[in-house]
Amino acid sequence: MPFQPIEPRRLYRQIADQLRQLIQTGEFAVGSKLPAERDLATKMGVSRPSVREALIALEVEGLIEVRMGSGIVVIARESVRMLDNAPGPLEIIRARQLIECELAALAAKSTDPTLVPDLLETLRDMEADIAARTLPIRGDRAFHIRIAQASDNSALQAVVTQLFDERNGPLFQKLGGHFEREATWKAAVDEHRAVVDAIAAHDPDMARAAMSGHLDHSHERFSAGWTTPTDA
Repeated sequence: MPFQPIEPRRLYRQIADQLRQLIQTGEFAVGSKLPAERDLATKMGVSRPSVREALIALEVEGLIEVRMGSGIVVIARESVRMLDNAPGPLEIIRARQLIECELAALAAKSTDPTLVPDLLETLRDMEADIAARTLPIRGDRAFHIRIAQASDNSALQAVVTQLFDERNGPLFQKLGGHFEREATWKAAVDEHRAVVDAIAAHDPDMARAAMSGHLDHSHERFSAGWTTPTDA
């Protein structure tokens, strides 16, 4: 039999695999609740954000349902869909941070007279969508890609576009459904505005710091603990 390639298993997938096995063997019956996120992290010796991504993966697979203020309920023993070994949402945000902070600094050195007006237009698009109670992904995406375009490097533009578009994946969408709200999007617009102000001032250090702060806050918004009765 020919050898098969061995894929490294991401941490959140390893956590999900263990929990899935416990569900399938009946350790956690359908209708029962899993331990709180905090308790799972302690028992498994991992971070709460890693547990968060694992639970989101199991929710996408149809095994559990995360009920805010109630708990994590097992709803099936067998997955209705299986996910590939893709990066988790929090991992993607950190990857973006490494790249986009430097791109913001480069943008602050740009002499393109259309750059700042274009970026301000993306903020108006986001605000209009928020007011219409629509996810402001269109303006958010245009903001980050426009900054990448200021580098005049097509490879970097492609990387930023690919990483941002991971938001369309099932894990990111499920995570966003739990934690993205009007208030969080308004905060993101304010953070974007700080980046634009730094670029307009042609201050690379300030632009780098503003972008880093924005993506730090994005990571925090997705990794903040949800509240369940046993997780106070």
